[in-house]
Amino acid sequence: MSTDSIISKVWSFCHTLRDDGVGYGDYLEQLTYFIFLKMADEYARPPYNREVGVPAKHGWPALRPLKGAELEVHYIETLRELGTQRGMLGQIFTKAQNKIQDPAKLARLIEMVDGISWTTLDADTKGDIYEGILEKNAEDTKSGAGQYFTPRALIKAMVECVAPEPGKTIADPACGTGGFFLSAYDYLQNKALNAEEKRFLKNATFSGNEIVAGTRRLCLMNLFLHNIGEIDGESLIASTDALVAHPSQAVDYVLANPPFGKKSSMTFTNEEGEQEKEDLVYNRQDFWATTSNKQLNFLQHIRSMLKTTGCAAVVLPDNVLFEGGAGETVRKRLLETTDLHTILRLPTGIFYAQGVKANVLFFDNRPAGKHTATREVWYYDYRTNIHHTLKRKPLRTEDLADFIACYNPANRHQRTETWHPEKNPEGRWRKFGYSELAARDKTSLDLFWLKDESLTDLDNLPEPSDLAEEIIENIEAGLASFRAVAQALSR
Repeated sequence: MSTDSIISKVWSFCHTLRDDGVGYGDYLEQLTYFIFLKMADEYARPPYNREVGVPAKHGWPALRPLKGAELEVHYIETLRELGTQRGMLGQIFTKAQNKIQDPAKLARLIEMVDGISWTTLDADTKGDIYEGILEKNAEDTKSGAGQYFTPRALIKAMVECVAPEPGKTIADPACGTGGFFLSAYDYLQNKALNAEEKRFLKNATFSGNEIVAGTRRLCLMNLFLHNIGEIDGESLIASTDALVAHPSQAVDYVLANPPFGKKSSMTFTNEEGEQEKEDLVYNRQDFWATTSNKQLNFLQHIRSMLKTTGCAAVVLPDNVLFEGGAGETVRKRLLETTDLHTILRLPTGIFYAQGVKANVLFFDNRPAGKHTATREVWYYDYRTNIHHTLKRKPLRTEDLADFIACYNPANRHQRTETWHPEKNPEGRWRKFGYSELAARDKTSLDLFWLKDESLTDLDNLPEPSDLAEEIIENIEAGLASFRAVAQALSR
């Protein structure tokens, strides 16, 4: 069966199930379970002959011939049993549930998966199938899956700028479906790797955290289908909250887009039996400031994850750049102890969470010394007069090509400003010295210098459809903020 016919077959069945009310996310989960079991069966046979840990009673051969109610009962029992296993197997099936209520459709999905020899497919084919459904799932705003999906064009640009080297470790403390890992894997795959470097890339390069069981499952399967990790190995993704404790092992690189939302919280039942939420504050000795602000906590944690020579690229919202109190403390310490050398200012309309204004902070860890680690911060303003929408004008790889060229990954110490007060006041690439930033109120890093043409040039407004979509995004973002305030006041 050709690659195109496999992709067509997988997608056509996805649409069939959508007619029955089964969303992309539910379809993706069931597909994950069946592909994993089918591949486990293939690996258990010649020429592999591997013991993958799936009990015979709950393996693919036992599931395949069943029909009707018998299939449904056995499938539910299989999911429950496999969720108790160790390693990647247990993580894939943790809290697994059957979301396809029609046994006939369940049998057809098993038949489709059974008709494909998954171990003989190349990683690109398997990965393209899976990534495609992941992106469709992210587009389904009702599912909320978009919060775990970072635009692949942005991820690719971040990886190209960081330029990870073979034989070094890469982590993401909020890894979602594993987009940063896959992009870094592709980047490193294109280098001339020796046998040891290939083994390290497959089994020892990546580590992460994802506390949402369903998202963690998709991440593990996404990595596995791209040839990262072993089917009978330990899980590369931990289920624990990364912020709870100081990392046990430092890493060379951190690439991350921590979850949106300013506060971490936990839900508990009070004495009256009612559900309540409580803000989480992480009291860690290695943090510069104690706060319930999730974004500031992730930034502090990521800095603590790095080796003294480690590098990070992190997507963070605007409030991290200007917020007072703990925010000011964190910014000052970040400038003092790391080389915060680059900030990429992002436009709205590129994330599935509506109205988000975010930035990418690039910084290198430095050993403690007498002098401030940051000498200057280079800014690239890819926000002012930039208009993107998810549907009509999504972010593309080529949109960030100029930023990558300005960043100069080959030697970031040799850079040239494109901004000049007289020759090119519209230049998007500009540097600010440490003393200039430190003297700003609250050490704010929230900087702009370009004129917003949409406020003055009425002849060059965006297309009406783009404006309408942007207005809708901003209204929805505002409503989400009001709901959060209302929920907080009702507690």
